[in-house]
Amino acid sequence: MKKLILSAAIVLGSLSIYATTSSNVDPVKTSVNFQSEYKEVKTDEVPDAVKKALETAYPGVKLEKAFVNEKKEYKLDIAVGDQKATVYSDVNGNWLKI
Repeated sequence: MKKLILSAAIVLGSLSIYATTSSNVDPVKTSVNFQSEYKEVKTDEVPDAVKKALETAYPGVKLEKAFVNEKKEYKLDIAVGDQKATVYSDVNGNWLKI
């Protein structure tokens, strides 16, 4: 009986070794690219290719504001119905992921 109790204590004691928590947690680093190089342009100055791509991707879209940078990439504030969004496109109407 003593051996059984001693064996149970040893087994339970050895299992509790693995129940400890690790305090070595690596911090998560987040970087945000704020692109202030965009300059506002009139919606009439947006190329036809970009306007066609907008109408194809978002039927019934309303272009509210347009911005352009040195690379001729466009930041477009749009509204479809009651939903608003910002999308990015190059001069040829190809969508960019930012």
